[in-house]
Amino acid sequence: MSYQAWFRCLHCDDKRYPLNEIIYECRKCGGLLEVCHDMEQIKVNSAYKWMRLFDERYMRGEFPHGSSVWGKREIVCPAVEDDNVVSMYEGGSNLFWAERLGDELGIDDLWIKQCGNSHTGSFKDLGMTVLVSMVKQMIAEGRPIRAVACASTGDTSAALSAYGAAAGIPVIVFLPKTDKISLAQLIQPIANGALTVSLDSDFDGAMEVVRKLCHSETIYLANSMNSLRIEGQKTVAIELVQQDDWSVPDWIIIPGGNLGNVSALGKGFLEMREMGLIDRLPRLAVAQAANANPLYRSFLKGFEEFEPQNAGRTLASAIQIGNPVSWERAIRTLRAFDGVVGDATEDELANACARADRTGLFTCPHTGVALAVLEKLLDQGMIGKADKVRVISSAHGLKFPDFKSRYHSDGLGDLEVVPRYRNDLREVAADYDKVRDLVLDELDNE
Repeated sequence: MSYQAWFRCLHCDDKRYPLNEIIYECRKCGGLLEVCHDMEQIKVNSAYKWMRLFDERYMRGEFPHGSSVWGKREIVCPAVEDDNVVSMYEGGSNLFWAERLGDELGIDDLWIKQCGNSHTGSFKDLGMTVLVSMVKQMIAEGRPIRAVACASTGDTSAALSAYGAAAGIPVIVFLPKTDKISLAQLIQPIANGALTVSLDSDFDGAMEVVRKLCHSETIYLANSMNSLRIEGQKTVAIELVQQDDWSVPDWIIIPGGNLGNVSALGKGFLEMREMGLIDRLPRLAVAQAANANPLYRSFLKGFEEFEPQNAGRTLASAIQIGNPVSWERAIRTLRAFDGVVGDATEDELANACARADRTGLFTCPHTGVALAVLEKLLDQGMIGKADKVRVISSAHGLKFPDFKSRYHSDGLGDLEVVPRYRNDLREVAADYDKVRDLVLDELDNE
């Protein structure tokens, strides 16, 4: 069966555009677009048949269905032919049972979705496989696309440059000043051969530049305002229930910067419910850094208004965004899911990271924001001890070695971080008696 999908304006229900059209905003009202699927066509198959098909494909060797994104291609992007799929076996990331951390926080059923266990180390791979594959499809059809470009705080540029390199498509990335991102994030697009441009600006300034470039040239925009990305990222929602025998959690905590991810997960759950795969929705919580929290401020006002801000410095650099592109999608999603928004200070997010690391994790600062907000929701009684909670870990901790090393060397004082879980490096002479005394003293003090 040939499945159908198209772009539709969030506001103008009558405006549709094909997926192979170079378009990012509605030509009638200027609003963002979303990908819509012919759900009546999809519902010809029973929910059981879809579950069985997705489970049969999950993490198997058949290309491209071994990818957990392309294993769900009928409800992701049916317009791409097999020869144009650019996949690095993305998805299928570990759902980590955070038993020790849950015991410390007072919650029985806490799991961390390790989206950073991916090819370039973040959840951005899930959306980029769809976008770059669609670009390759369009080029094969004769569309005049010379390159693909993005603004990024690090993870988007890493994913785009890797997938573009694999596809043989030129990539251009615009990054904020190098002191606003980690070296590990900067080197990824450089290593993949992308034209890497550092702008004397923050992410919002870089986003303004790339939007203008992509509207006036034959360069395709790869940021999350392009809703093809959302289609790949929504498979996290499907995986969460698939990995729990198609059971729905009570709460999902999601770090929020440009706000595409909460929109994506919401879309995944809503579509699963329409297909009959699930019969209820979870509650969603978006977690923002206190220095970059425009959605949280809007939440405090009942989402009656949304005001961009100049984002302040935060260790959670990937969500240091004051004017998120997907704010409207995010608010619509949170209203549909009875969602909430919280924020975390630098001290709270850094210590939440370190606390989690001491239980076997190795979390990025953005996951620290989510864990800090989880603690607050538990303290407020909004999340209960018996609730099933899933936290979205958006990137791998190895992308942020400087953050980790500075925390444990007491080097974050400029951000008013008091490292409560600091673990010092001990130096001692290579003398058995001195080593024994050190080890036994430390064990006695546990």
